[in-house]
Amino acid sequence: MANERLRGAITERNLTIEEVARLIGVADKTVERWINEPKRKPYRRFQLALASLLRYEVSYLWPDERTMAEVTSSSSAELVKLYPHRGAVPPDLWPQLYASSRRHFDVLVYSGFWLTEDRAFLRLVKEKSADGVPIRFMLGDPESAEVATRGTDEGIGDSMASKIRNALLNYRGLFGLPGVEFRLHGTTLYNSIYRADAELLANGHVYGVGAYLAPVLHLQRVPGGELFDTYAESVERVWESARLITSPTDCAEVRT
Repeated sequence: MANERLRGAITERNLTIEEVARLIGVADKTVERWINEPKRKPYRRFQLALASLLRYEVSYLWPDERTMAEVTSSSSAELVKLYPHRGAVPPDLWPQLYASSRRHFDVLVYSGFWLTEDRAFLRLVKEKSADGVPIRFMLGDPESAEVATRGTDEGIGDSMASKIRNALLNYRGLFGLPGVEFRLHGTTLYNSIYRADAELLANGHVYGVGAYLAPVLHLQRVPGGELFDTYAESVERVWESARLITSPTDCAEVRT
């Protein structure tokens, strides 16, 4: 049975399938399948995009989905704590977070230079590597336009690229360890994300100031919530688009 609610909502807004597909960034045939093959439901982000575009609750377009009030309640429970800036985060929270990791140990930053000088953190990476935990570092590509823009936005210019190169130097003892991978990305990074299994710290990026002056969200995944997964999915998208490096000098000249 076709999803007549979705078809009707599209017609009510005087939109065509082609227009809907273009506005949410999918193929025309994908929208057709969502209408004609109800078992092929959109990913959650597309459900939300469609609901916003068509001005209906997700639970109206797909009755077996939860209402926004239910999602909001679960997502609110995912927020463990909000810190006004990174300096307000207890120093021992970072190692505690990663010490519990078993399946996910992710660091997504531009430079994250401060973390590279933490001997306890570097030691923890080696311990987790020995335990078989996959560890993924994603740093900004110092040659990318996005890194240059972030440096300008923070008022430090080329120093952002230099910080990345020096961060890689500080990590040189981690290259080649079992399960440890480094990749460089050229994305517009809106948050630095530090993930360990079902917990993460998301350090926002605010125009004109360094990340250390921006708020930090401590999130823990709760069934039915969507905050954690939003950030976790972002990590995966950056990882997929980033390029692998096997030594600190793969990014170009390293400045000491």
